[in-house]
Amino acid sequence: MVPVLTLWLPVLLSAVAVFVVSSLIHMALRYHNSDYKKLPDEEKVLEALSKVDLPAGEYVFPWSDCGKDLKKPEFEAKLERGPAGFLTVFPRGPLGMGKSLVLWFLYCVVVGVFAAYLAGRALGPGSPYLAVFRFAGCTAFAGYSLALLQGSIWYRKPWLTTAKSMFDGLLYALVTGGVFGWLWPA
Repeated sequence: MVPVLTLWLPVLLSAVAVFVVSSLIHMALRYHNSDYKKLPDEEKVLEALSKVDLPAGEYVFPWSDCGKDLKKPEFEAKLERGPAGFLTVFPRGPLGMGKSLVLWFLYCVVVGVFAAYLAGRALGPGSPYLAVFRFAGCTAFAGYSLALLQGSIWYRKPWLTTAKSMFDGLLYALVTGGVFGWLWPA
């Protein structure tokens, strides 16, 4: 068994490495650029939404506050007329990437801590690189990828978008497993 605190270096270095890989994916490879589409007649939609002064939050439309409404003819007519969907509204003002980047790095650290915990509980000092790689990488893949499936299952996010993000998670897992295998205590 290897205590988590002993694995602080692979936790932090894997978080840095994943942060760098994710930056390259989004800034250089840019295969996520097709994940979202521009609204048709964007100005008209933005003007209509600004008139209702939506506060930041998560919205579903058409709205039903309980399951029995889903079978009412009025609700079914709204669905047929469309549109229907989910909407995330940000607070007004600049997007500001700084906070999101800090939170992403902290998330990478948290995934690394879980990878350290599970690998450290299962393996002892001096374990072979491949064993460490498998435990840490598998845990990291679960942390970075598996919950993404819920977006396609429940919120109808395109499966291709989810698959691309899960591929990113696989890359992050490979990097995490590699760092842990490299820095595993002897």
